[in-house]
Amino acid sequence: MSPIEIEPGRLFVGGRWRDAADGARTEVIDPSRGTVVTTVAEAGATDVDAAVRAAREAFDVGTWSGLSGRERGRILYRVAELIRENADELAQLESLDVGKPISLCHAVDITNAANDYEHFAALAHSLDGAVRDTPMNALAYTKREPLGVVAAITPFNFPLILAGSKIGPALAAGNTVVHKPADETPLSALRMAGLLQKAGVPDGVVNVVTGTGPVAGDALLRHRGVDKVAFTGSTAIGRHVAATAGEALKPVTMELGGNAAHLVFEDADLEKAVGAIIKAFVFNTGQFCMGGPRLLVARPVYATLLGILADAVPGVPVGDPRDPGTVVGPMAGEKHLKKVEEYVELARKEGGRIVCGGERLDLDGGFYYKPTVIADLSHDSRVIQEEIFGPVLTVQPFDTEDEAVELANSTPYGLASGIQTSNLARAHRVADRLQAGIVWVNDWAMLDPAVPFGGVKDSGYGREYGPEALDAYTKVKSVVVSLD
Repeated sequence: MSPIEIEPGRLFVGGRWRDAADGARTEVIDPSRGTVVTTVAEAGATDVDAAVRAAREAFDVGTWSGLSGRERGRILYRVAELIRENADELAQLESLDVGKPISLCHAVDITNAANDYEHFAALAHSLDGAVRDTPMNALAYTKREPLGVVAAITPFNFPLILAGSKIGPALAAGNTVVHKPADETPLSALRMAGLLQKAGVPDGVVNVVTGTGPVAGDALLRHRGVDKVAFTGSTAIGRHVAATAGEALKPVTMELGGNAAHLVFEDADLEKAVGAIIKAFVFNTGQFCMGGPRLLVARPVYATLLGILADAVPGVPVGDPRDPGTVVGPMAGEKHLKKVEEYVELARKEGGRIVCGGERLDLDGGFYYKPTVIADLSHDSRVIQEEIFGPVLTVQPFDTEDEAVELANSTPYGLASGIQTSNLARAHRVADRLQAGIVWVNDWAMLDPAVPFGGVKDSGYGREYGPEALDAYTKVKSVVVSLD
């Protein structure tokens, strides 16, 4: 893998690169080595104001919303093409910035990011309204219009994909965007700003401000020029986002934390199930809001499955994300690693049995943690009830289908869930009862831009992906024409 040259990042505002108004900069860390990669501009309120003003001006003059949906779609198709043409560079940036294994970046992040824009390109010219039958002597019809300026605030774990899941539908609907990526992982967002411009997105339509949540993020939330907020992040921060946006009655879509249950029934094909179980909790080093960190197993196969996991999980390749054979890389930062350590130590204090893992992996000064399986915790344990966001799996037995569903639904979260069974009737029956925005059967993390996802309960509201996503980026106007 050839090295990439990373230029010091600047803000992208109104189609131009610029430094922060006060010249502030922040370091970007390589989590596989704990070393500084580069620095990027740290935006303040003045910079956020400039970005919102640029987005507002671009929206008001109609340089983007004034294009036909078909013209916007052509440009978004070109964005997808450019992502694929620059796949190697983007994959290396994402791997370097987040600590993702390079193979995962190519197979998942780059592929899905390109698919995001391609999918919404197709939807851009299918936005339509409807003629409504009424008893009035009038022609009544509806039309869908863009909202205006969208604030897209994205997290550290899937920078490319989660940016595309917001910027794609926002642009397809004719909005303009100010994107604030996570302060830990800004590199691919800055590269994408250049690719969007190269694809033909007019100046001011997409702006990128790097910086911290409490400063740049809060300034963006509170700005009166922002018409809609799209946020992915923790539930705790999500509450602040919703409250702040609510003061100005701004619509918000929120994809928040998760703590998904993975149900294994006694009729499951255990050989296939094990692969899905391991993928569900180590995918992206467990830094996946739709991961499966809670394994619920039918008692007749509980001991057998726990033994299989004890043998299989230590063999999952953990190491340098630049190695194509690596499956699990480092945590994205030291604070994330410490959080995992604290939860595993809490599990020990609460009587949990560490089946495997349970400690750091000392490698190149990076933030590595061994994939960990924990049994014998009570269901009210914080380790089971709270979101750990790392490569940690808790395992609990159940005796009946009703108990399995009750345990699955008993945390505050409801983003994803999974079922392992060979009984088709049971799969549909249990899926109907699970409180989650998406349910996978006999696999995990089957995602495509055509399939909507999102949360219930403390996992948020609104949907990303699918044609449903465009509902969050448009408003409906009714027109009634008298025929008297």
